[in-house]
Amino acid sequence: MLESLSALDQVTINFSSAGTHLVNSILALIMFGVALDIRLGVFKEVLVKPKALITGLLSQLIMLPAVTFLLIIVFHKWLTPTVCMGMILVSACPGGNISNFMTNLAKGKTELSVTMTAINTALAIFTTPLIYKIYGGLYVDYMSRASGNLLQPIIIPVEQMFYTIFILLGIPLTLGLLCTHFFPKFSQKVSPGFRRVSMALFLLIVVMAFSNNFSLFLKHIQWIFLIVLVHNGLALLTGFSFSSLLGVNRGERRAITIETGIQNSGLGLALLFNPKIFPPEMAIGGMLFITAWWGIWHIVSGLSLSYLWSKKPLD
Repeated sequence: MLESLSALDQVTINFSSAGTHLVNSILALIMFGVALDIRLGVFKEVLVKPKALITGLLSQLIMLPAVTFLLIIVFHKWLTPTVCMGMILVSACPGGNISNFMTNLAKGKTELSVTMTAINTALAIFTTPLIYKIYGGLYVDYMSRASGNLLQPIIIPVEQMFYTIFILLGIPLTLGLLCTHFFPKFSQKVSPGFRRVSMALFLLIVVMAFSNNFSLFLKHIQWIFLIVLVHNGLALLTGFSFSSLLGVNRGERRAITIETGIQNSGLGLALLFNPKIFPPEMAIGGMLFITAWWGIWHIVSGLSLSYLWSKKPLD
């Protein structure tokens, strides 16, 4: 397994400037569409009784990165550095743009899901660089001590990551909220279509990620599949277990579970494609494949779980 994954680590991302701009534009459109589903009244309803919201934020921002790090440490002998850093990057991203739809399908508390998505996306400007830096540094320190050799860290400019996330998430989200506030009828009318288009655009980003190295991915898919399967399953279990422990109701628990297990891997790919953050000469194939496949698999796992829950009453 380690030898197979090492072959992926040698992959560099050769992406044109036009391709990078296209990915960034797609992600910005997706986030604008997410904002069209947000109503200020939704925030008020959740904030009146904030226990579930606080539980959800802690689950996604604190518990998921910590559990991811523990998973990496336990299986570090079978994982390569860039695969591990890819897992950390995914855990540092905010909730995915389809989590609200999945929560609604699962009969979960959609208002909580929408609020978590909005707040986590806004906070991602700060939390994604911070989480990646903290746990990336901890991983490098641990591996250096465990192996006795100094592991070369994957250094990224935090300021550039902050700036990129602000452009890709912060501005589109703000514009979408303004559109919803000043043109509510228009927003309500175009929102369903935007949701479907967002799904198609996200899949386009994933296809672009695989395009230059698809044969290599197919050769090693069994290991990437297994890693993402375990990681995503553990993310869903973390959301469910943590929210159960803190005693939120079933509808809130379903929302928190889905929010914790559905990550905005499109943001992760946009960051990986940015040459100012990850230079083209940097071999980060493991990060690329983990992040891209997560974007496919969490749709399958999330919809499957939502469908099962849709058949079970909340009471």
